[in-house]
Amino acid sequence: MKRGLLYKASIQVVPFAASLLLRMWFATCRVKEHGLEHLNSVLDSHKSGVAVFYHYSLVYTFYHVKHIEAAVLVSASEDGEYIARLAHCLNFTTVRGSSNRRGLLALKELMVYLDNGVHVAMVADGSQGPPLILQAGSILLASKTGAPIVPMAWSASRYFTFKSWDRTCIPYPFSRIDFFYGAPFFVPPGLDRQGIEHHRLKLEDHLNKLYSAAWLQHGREKH
Repeated sequence: MKRGLLYKASIQVVPFAASLLLRMWFATCRVKEHGLEHLNSVLDSHKSGVAVFYHYSLVYTFYHVKHIEAAVLVSASEDGEYIARLAHCLNFTTVRGSSNRRGLLALKELMVYLDNGVHVAMVADGSQGPPLILQAGSILLASKTGAPIVPMAWSASRYFTFKSWDRTCIPYPFSRIDFFYGAPFFVPPGLDRQGIEHHRLKLEDHLNKLYSAAWLQHGREKH
């Protein structure tokens, strides 16, 4: 009972406090954007798109693209509630679901947003990993809706990582951040399982090259 009350209290306070802290924290960083024309080509087309990025980058990515109206897929777990509320504090709408809980329902909800002209964002390697291995959700979503996929990755000159499965990464204050947008990735309609896997591997390779290019800006192969 005590744990339940503590959890309810913490999800009311922690995400809001974190959003304020992150806004002040990240405002001190120097940011250079690469490939911004790729993002603008989707935004200017008046067609909704699907942003994909790896789980390690989630916190800063939410902050960086908070000016874009979007629905974000967040895990349906209790821990995911913190991320969902943080996303709300940064002006996003959230859809709850993961591969083992509400997965298909969440994809259907995201399709509705895309059909109504709202952009969608997804963590490419899911809520539980393995890290840097793209899951098929974004491919299926793009195949069903025709929405272009925009890969994203970033790196920082100074940062710390959590001891989590994805090594969640947070830039230090006053660090330099390089944020990369990849070329829009288009998926044909009506793909079967083999076609989904083919395009999953292609997008994974595309996103991994973007990830490597980002971290090479700071002389590293990975975070």
